[in-house]
Amino acid sequence: MKIIGAVRLPQNQSKIRGKAMSGYEWLLLGSNVGLLALSILWRRSNTPLLAMSGISLLLLLVHLFVDGWRIQLLFPYVYTLVILALSIYRSLRRRPLRVLHKGWAAGGYSLIALLLAVSGALLYLFPLFKLPEPTGAFALGTQTFHLIDDSREERFAETPGGKRQLMIQLWYPAQQTSGRPYPFMPDADRLLAVEPISSKLGLSKIFMSYLKRVPTHAYENAEAARASETYPGVLLNHGFGMSRLHHTSQAEHLASHGYIVAAIDHTYSTFGTVFPDGTMTTLRTYQEQFSDTAYRDSVGKVWTDDIVFTLDQLERIHSGDIPSRLRGKLDLSRIGIFGHSFGGAASYDATYDPRIIAGMNLDGSLYRYDQPGSSKPFMFMMTEQSFDLYSRARQGAVYSDRELEEMGIVDRESFEEAFREVQAEVRHLVHTARQGGQIVYIDHTGHYNFTDLQLLTPLFRYIGLTGEIDPSRAVSIINAYTLDFFDKYLKHEGGRLVEGAVSDYPEVKFVTGQFAEDSRKSGSW
Repeated sequence: MKIIGAVRLPQNQSKIRGKAMSGYEWLLLGSNVGLLALSILWRRSNTPLLAMSGISLLLLLVHLFVDGWRIQLLFPYVYTLVILALSIYRSLRRRPLRVLHKGWAAGGYSLIALLLAVSGALLYLFPLFKLPEPTGAFALGTQTFHLIDDSREERFAETPGGKRQLMIQLWYPAQQTSGRPYPFMPDADRLLAVEPISSKLGLSKIFMSYLKRVPTHAYENAEAARASETYPGVLLNHGFGMSRLHHTSQAEHLASHGYIVAAIDHTYSTFGTVFPDGTMTTLRTYQEQFSDTAYRDSVGKVWTDDIVFTLDQLERIHSGDIPSRLRGKLDLSRIGIFGHSFGGAASYDATYDPRIIAGMNLDGSLYRYDQPGSSKPFMFMMTEQSFDLYSRARQGAVYSDRELEEMGIVDRESFEEAFREVQAEVRHLVHTARQGGQIVYIDHTGHYNFTDLQLLTPLFRYIGLTGEIDPSRAVSIINAYTLDFFDKYLKHEGGRLVEGAVSDYPEVKFVTGQFAEDSRKSGSW
């Protein structure tokens, strides 16, 4: 096994200018609306238009300095400069404003209004967002590691024969933070070339370039906090085809409350992972082949092995064998795990490792479910749609032709085969309920409400990737229950939220009892 120590962010990638959501973008757009209004309504003097164009230029310069340029505002940039140039020219030549033919003027003004409206729509759909503020008492540090597992061959690489390599990122309680915060998307110039959002929406990659300017709340290689001798650890697993960066707010939230969080990029199952030598791997495992149980389980086994290997390396980080800011700071007797989607399945599968105390699955199905149920404290948190599927499988429901048609399913035989696998998964939910675990769903959520992806664009709500719930509300609910769960099982405190329904979060529905009823009927596993 080889270790290439803590990875420092390249200098040119570590700079984040200003703060997200400064408001200067909208002020610039508003000043452009003012320019248009003056052009139409005030023709007696050039002075008001000159003054307003000067204000627009000032807002443009402040916006560029604070936020950086954005393709979404290309027209307001051009419009501001053109109107300013025309206003200055007319003032110097002292010529009256030229009155265009009414038809040409109406058409031109209409086009400008339309382009400004499009610019406003693009700002709304692709906001320069700010990650939710962590609610804990601790400042945050982060450190990234490049790990090589000499005991495993890399089976997904284009060129066979290499060893399995991973990038993991740790967030931890810190003190004496200084400098610029760590970026939401490190190695942005490389990752933006392969990010999947613009492809999903059919847009140019340039529309997502602002992601390189979004900061986190953590500081690279900050000194660890001394408030406690050691802190419990939590492993975090992204969903299939995603990345550890899509769970930044969850990692920050836990770390701010006194946890050391280790997020794993599962190589060749992310949209992109950049290694210190500049090599970038992309997605080379194929979800469309997951209908083949053997293939899905083989990919899952690799993910589980990634987690086990990471646990081994956390022990070396704690001992100081791997240089880091966290020597002696990790309580290896208190390790939890959670993840989203396929990462949730990996989190459940990894609980068979004796070092893991408790875990959570955020809206993920399972793999390798032919083995006995895990005996560790566990919580399944899901969408109502996922709960409905598991509930109907639990009841042995038979779908009518009309229901399958409404679901867009044309092959009943394939559906019924997949449904039988869901029924096999239900046995694990039943076992979890019997063991005292929790099964809940959150009203009005979609699959990606369990990730930071929901913060990137409201378009996801319109195309059904997220639910109707406000993203900030979804973040607060999921972070609150995640913290409460790990507080209960790793710190032996809290636990109020996971005990049952509370008025603070009426969206959260506890359905553990429905599965526990089946456990009483079916007896032991």
